[in-house]
Amino acid sequence: MDLPKQYDAKQVEEKIYRLWEKSGFFAPEAHQPRANNPNKNKSYTIVVPPPNVTGELHMGHALNATAQDILIRWKRMQGFKTLWLPGTDHAGIATQNVVERKLRKEGVSRFDLGREKFIEEVWQWKNKYGDIILNQFKKLGSSCDWSRTRFTMDEGYSLAVREAFLYYYKKGWIYRGKRVVNWCPRCGTSLSDLELEYEEERGKLYYLKYPLTAEKNISYDREKDFGYIVVATTRPETMLGDTAVAVNPKDKRYKNLIGQKAILPLVGKEIPIVADNLIDENFGTGALKVTPAHDSIDYEIGQRHKLGLVQVINERGKMTNVPAAYEGASVLDARTKVLADLEDQGLLEKTEEYAHQVPKCYRCHSTVELIPSLQWFLKMEKLAKLAIKPVKEGKIKFHPKSFEKPYFEWLKNVKDWCISRQIWWGHKIPIDGENDVLDTWFSSALWPFAAMNWPDKGSKDLKTFYPTDVLSTARDILNLWVARMIFSGMEFTGKIPFKDVYIHATVLTRDGKRMSKSLGTGINPMDLIEKYGADATRFGIAYQVMGGQDMKFVEDNILMGKKFCNKIWNASRFVLGQIGNFQFSISNFQSNSNSQFKKNKLTTADKKILKALEKTTGSVNKDLKNFKFGKAAHSLYDFFWHDFCDRYIEQSKKRQDGKTKQVLFYILLNSLKLLHPFMPFLTEEIYQQLPAKNKKICLMAEEWPIAK
Repeated sequence: MDLPKQYDAKQVEEKIYRLWEKSGFFAPEAHQPRANNPNKNKSYTIVVPPPNVTGELHMGHALNATAQDILIRWKRMQGFKTLWLPGTDHAGIATQNVVERKLRKEGVSRFDLGREKFIEEVWQWKNKYGDIILNQFKKLGSSCDWSRTRFTMDEGYSLAVREAFLYYYKKGWIYRGKRVVNWCPRCGTSLSDLELEYEEERGKLYYLKYPLTAEKNISYDREKDFGYIVVATTRPETMLGDTAVAVNPKDKRYKNLIGQKAILPLVGKEIPIVADNLIDENFGTGALKVTPAHDSIDYEIGQRHKLGLVQVINERGKMTNVPAAYEGASVLDARTKVLADLEDQGLLEKTEEYAHQVPKCYRCHSTVELIPSLQWFLKMEKLAKLAIKPVKEGKIKFHPKSFEKPYFEWLKNVKDWCISRQIWWGHKIPIDGENDVLDTWFSSALWPFAAMNWPDKGSKDLKTFYPTDVLSTARDILNLWVARMIFSGMEFTGKIPFKDVYIHATVLTRDGKRMSKSLGTGINPMDLIEKYGADATRFGIAYQVMGGQDMKFVEDNILMGKKFCNKIWNASRFVLGQIGNFQFSISNFQSNSNSQFKKNKLTTADKKILKALEKTTGSVNKDLKNFKFGKAAHSLYDFFWHDFCDRYIEQSKKRQDGKTKQVLFYILLNSLKLLHPFMPFLTEEIYQQLPAKNKKICLMAEEWPIAK
């Protein structure tokens, strides 16, 4: 008996992980085809959604990594040639922000260093800190093939990014133009719509009077005030860049004003009153001030009515091209000044409390402005159709299926993608003299095939492991990443990049709030692993994944996972104690070859536990196939704790015959196999101590149980 009385995760996990790495079984080349195995010539591939090099493991990562590792270990034991390919993303804006913060502490800015020296500084930071999260994946037990680890800025990957850009460019799908884009004044770069986070702010709705030109006043009847058309806005400072007032053509209140002129207050120029179907008659007064340079809807209206762009906010978030009283002021200071001047002139009709959604930069959380800017864009019309087709045809399946609807909606309404960023860290746009870099998501969109050495069409990995099988990811990057990978895969390889997309639950706090490190509501999985062990953490997380898209995390389930580890350990000690020095042959105890059990010699208890094992094996296989990890975890828990321990082991204590020892060994062996994808360290440690011939080097290389 080599099992200590207590299971000590800290003593076991590091030792077992070294054993796994030494065995080589994380690599598909270590695959050993088994005779009569229908999967022996099949591959099974998952690429890790590459975490940012700035990142550390959070609960979403822990859930996602656990789900992927369960699938990989399950398929590995089924005899597939499995590849779980890891890597990290260079995360342009996030990484640049981190390094800039470091420099500020040293009293230096990136501009002091210059571009070349700053990039050297970022590489030094990446080489020192960039692998922290991958090492944390190892602590969780992830069985990735680390020899294939990729980085989205390594030499081969950079070649793939350049190839993709030039391909689109030569095809005429990439163009440069001046358009209104999302702009972060803090980061000094453009952002795509998908890179914005919206925060509700309690603000005000301001009702502003725009004087009508004298000769046309008689047609307007709003509360008997014939001299003005009143607009409602949350951003009065942008009125300095107005080029029109718009109303809905069906709005009877304003039908006689369409085509007439109003005077833009504080500026004194005439602007037209136009009709546009985008105007909501029920918002404010039903009349909208139109500032095409600083609002996406206004930009559309401006394009239709050829209103032109008057930019009044610059890249630093300061007022520009405005009357001297407002020139150079911040947006908020200009708002205060504009409101005071309007009130002095009797042009501020009223103010109402108003809650609205304000766009924030997803990296630094500064308020995002919309400004006209010269940028690179990728045409999306044909690519969107390319991404829709395989999902419509069922070649790519979403789990849950409900995510198809928002996926299709975004693609059907998608705008051209702004792919250029005005930062220094990233893939430089491969056009002579162009200093902009590509949006991080442009390079990430190539991940499933570029990580396998595309565009080298002779790549063995590309031929063997692409298309991949499953993508497991979060719902918030469904369009940022998933859609873009699908159309990229179709366009560049002619193949879908994956067959199944598993959208895992979002991990929330116990009371349903978003986990946030800055707000103190985040939970560090590494703390859970330190306290309870990796297996308890993995099982406790998987146990809570029961189909909903929001998972309220409860640490009690991790404690339950630890107690379950102890139960498995103690039951294994009992079984090994009963077996003694008796040697079993593993090959005679596979779940699909239990002919050694003669039914006429089995007791009722023997038959019940064998039947329960068969039922559990079948349900676990079915649940894993359908990505129902929580349901599978519940089945395993109930079988091992109640059917095996509470009933069969207790009954077996009254019998000491050889048949009982055989059944005990058979149930334990197959339980360890079924539990292994969920609790790899514990099950591997016990497997190593089994008194059996023909054992594999590792449990992960054993044959997966099959239900008859």
